[in-house]
Amino acid sequence: MDQPTLTGALLVATPLLEDPSFRRAVVFVIDDDVSEGTLGVIVNRPSGLEVGEVLADWGDHASHPAVMFAGGPVGAEAGLALAVPGNGQAPLGWRSLEEMDTGVWPAGLGTIDLDTPPEVIGDALRWLRVFAGYAGWSGGQLRGEIEEGAWYVLPATAEDVFCADPGSLWARVLRRQGGDLAFVSTFPEDPTLN
Repeated sequence: MDQPTLTGALLVATPLLEDPSFRRAVVFVIDDDVSEGTLGVIVNRPSGLEVGEVLADWGDHASHPAVMFAGGPVGAEAGLALAVPGNGQAPLGWRSLEEMDTGVWPAGLGTIDLDTPPEVIGDALRWLRVFAGYAGWSGGQLRGEIEEGAWYVLPATAEDVFCADPGSLWARVLRRQGGDLAFVSTFPEDPTLN
């Protein structure tokens, strides 16, 4: 039986997920293959390190907050950048995620090659977010976690990936779903304090 791809979706940690790497995480799935595995980035974990401190020439192009985001516990020494062009045209170094996979992608979302000189791109980007590391699961691992109740699989928007207030993203994504998930969005950070 073919399983639908999770590519382009959000994984929102349920309150049951207590792993500190993913507690209240919102993960944007970049690539999902049932047999090969899944790759995504946590979009609601800003660091205190400004993009310009790590990638000097990219700091002026990063979306607010213009800091590096902790994309996940794997490969934290590697950078990955997601971007949306501002004028609908593909700047040099940008590649649409729609061209890479058959997932349902938020409009205009793609990757930027951080080796491209930023001055070549100029102001062609509407949004840019840089992640240190990524979240990864081996083939079948993520689906097992979903079946165990660790993740909600929800539709993504470009505004989720480039949210200016990432600290509120977990609750906001759940709230907009309505029904039971809107109720879950009010789950206290520490239920023992209730």
